[in-house]
Amino acid sequence: MDPSRIIESFPAPSFRGNQEQALRDIRDAFDSGKDVVLVRAPTGSGKSLLARSIAGAARTVEEASPADATDAYYTTPQVSQLDDVAEDDLLSDLKIIRGKSNYNCILRGEETTPVDRAPCVRERGFDCTVRHRCPYFSDRAIASNRQIAAMTLAYFMQTAGSDVFRKRDVVVIDEAHGLAEWAEMYATIDLQPRTVPVWDDIGVPDLSEADDPLERVVRFAETLAGVCSRVKDDLLAKPELTPEEAARRDRLQELKGELQWFIEDYRDPQSPTTWVVDQHDGAGSPISIKPLDPARYLRHTVWDRGNKFALLSATILNKDAFCRSVGLDPKKVALVDVGHTFPVENRPLYDVTQGKMTYEHRDETLPKIAKLVVRLMAKHREEKGLIHCHSYAIQAEIRRRLAELGLGNRIRGHDRENRDAELETWKATDDPEVFLSVKMEEALDLKGDLCRWQVLCKAPYLNTNDSRVARRLEDGQWSWYRRAALSTVMQACGRVVRAPDDYGDTYIADSSLLQLFDKTRHEMPDWFAEQVNRMSKPTLPEFDPVAAGGRGSNASRAQSNWSGDSTTTSQSRTSTQQSSGSSAGSSTSGSSESSRSRKDDDGKKSHPLSDVWGE
Repeated sequence: MDPSRIIESFPAPSFRGNQEQALRDIRDAFDSGKDVVLVRAPTGSGKSLLARSIAGAARTVEEASPADATDAYYTTPQVSQLDDVAEDDLLSDLKIIRGKSNYNCILRGEETTPVDRAPCVRERGFDCTVRHRCPYFSDRAIASNRQIAAMTLAYFMQTAGSDVFRKRDVVVIDEAHGLAEWAEMYATIDLQPRTVPVWDDIGVPDLSEADDPLERVVRFAETLAGVCSRVKDDLLAKPELTPEEAARRDRLQELKGELQWFIEDYRDPQSPTTWVVDQHDGAGSPISIKPLDPARYLRHTVWDRGNKFALLSATILNKDAFCRSVGLDPKKVALVDVGHTFPVENRPLYDVTQGKMTYEHRDETLPKIAKLVVRLMAKHREEKGLIHCHSYAIQAEIRRRLAELGLGNRIRGHDRENRDAELETWKATDDPEVFLSVKMEEALDLKGDLCRWQVLCKAPYLNTNDSRVARRLEDGQWSWYRRAALSTVMQACGRVVRAPDDYGDTYIADSSLLQLFDKTRHEMPDWFAEQVNRMSKPTLPEFDPVAAGGRGSNASRAQSNWSGDSTTTSQSRTSTQQSSGSSAGSSTSGSSESSRSRKDDDGKKSHPLSDVWGE
């Protein structure tokens, strides 16, 4: 790497904000001998342009000896971030490669078949006469020879050990704050009917009855790996497979590899990985096997893939803690802080807390938040808004209450299956609709009038029923637990203000968020601490569904009849779940409730935004 080329590699005609100073600091950090530089850059810093500048300093083929690593990788965990790169003319020299399922076969009669289900993977000995024109293999060949290859973090990890995508000189990881959690989730082995093609052919044990649940699950994994191998071999013996059989074969091979990696790692006395296991419903129920420490996994899939690394994010809160979580030595890592250039008065926080949203207090607090939303809808009657509901159970209850008040014409929601389509439909409308979202704190660009206000309904703490979270809290890692929540809050706050001249209000409804701010004040970047310090209580209109955009007399009657008390919430929780076929934490939108109006379904376009952390 030649750090002196970082600034001259900037792809835009001019710098804006703190970009030039940031690149000077990054250059100096690499010049000082650091192999890894963390770049903490807030929303609007142009992280993709900074990433391109850093990648441009990679050693070129002309400068290298045959044994030297050359060129660069750009990777991000978020599909939408990669889409943004593809659409940015300033980043046109980044060659993007995606997984096979994103490309269609070009053979006659197979034009709608994804490449990973095409005849070349279904028929033994198939000789594809147009492989040189195959969109997947063509893109892969170009990316493997381009100076900067761009891909999702999942694809990057999957290609570890590949002869095509070998070690490169520079690796840039955008949105890197969740790298440890992403690695943990990616390395998790979920055993359930959907992921185990031979589920009905095996007996799933009750781990709670075992003296050592982990040892018992290892023995089960050994048995399951053997079954997968036998069934896969039977499929391989066939001269030709259907697309469904090809998918079954590939999944069996993938599952066998996952299980064998887990077994070998668990049996290795030198392995630093701590494994935990979840099974909530006894014999025959799903099992989740999870690594508590992904350091070894990241070493092979990430750290062995480059000489120099730049990790970019707005929310790497604690350098030492982050380094420990991903297997890096903090002494060998530099942190570069990029200042915020958006005026703090354009991104205000407002304290509208209604009480705690912990499970034991939710029945009391949630009705108050629903009434608060009505008042906010009245204040922002002509502006689009976003409600971060945190869970589908909370989303369903708020939606039900707003509909009862005659406000159904102004709200829109989504479920797990239609989240992208509903989001795009909401973004496309000029009406002042309010979108009830779940797990959309990241990877969402709501610039300008796309959204002018948002509400944080609940402090986004990780689920303590997850064995990884529970184990860490047992070990006293409460600072890590709070940092994870603060990071999500900071990400959410950046959704509605996307440029120096943009503006948007963020309302804090859960009083637990105030406690979170108090306990994490020393770890906040200065720009976010300034927002918190300026937080105030706004003046809001009185509760009036008609003023909020309700349907006239219907809203008036609803206002007079609606008690808004906690009893209604308790009684409705069961009926809401029954009517939508869901429970807390799962999809609660029924077929007739998935959008503001069923007539809006025609013409919707899906956008690949299936990239949100925590899903």
